[in-house]
Amino acid sequence: MLQDPTFWVAVGMVGFIALLVYLGVPKLITKSLDDRADAIKNELDTARKLKEEAQHMLAEYERKQKAAVEEAQSIIDQAKAEAESLAAETEKKLNETIDRRTKMAENKILQAQLQARKNVQAYAADIAVAATEEILSNDLSKAKSNQLIDDSIASLKERLN
Repeated sequence: MLQDPTFWVAVGMVGFIALLVYLGVPKLITKSLDDRADAIKNELDTARKLKEEAQHMLAEYERKQKAAVEEAQSIIDQAKAEAESLAAETEKKLNETIDRRTKMAENKILQAQLQARKNVQAYAADIAVAATEEILSNDLSKAKSNQLIDDSIASLKERLN
């Protein structure tokens, strides 16, 4: 057995392991692994916190974006309402102006018609008086002609008024 190389390899191996245990290598390895596990755990905790913070920030930005979209829509709706109101008011004023100008034009036309009637009546009266004077001066005596002229003038005055 002492000459068997397997035995000496086993003894060397046991001795090496005993030396490692005596020097505290397993504790160092355990401590190193524990430190490594703690570091990984800390990194995972940090990553989890960062993830939660990122999710919180994302939710906050989504809320702000939604509020901004709602505010923009509100502004657009208000602008549309103001534009419609302005258009309706402008149309109303335009219609009022058109109605007022139409009435003014109708009044001017009516006044022109009345003036034209008066002018035609006055002209017809002048012609009638002139024709009557000429007829009467040729055919009637002076006294009778004056009487007819006065009667005609009186009847014309009644008709014109």
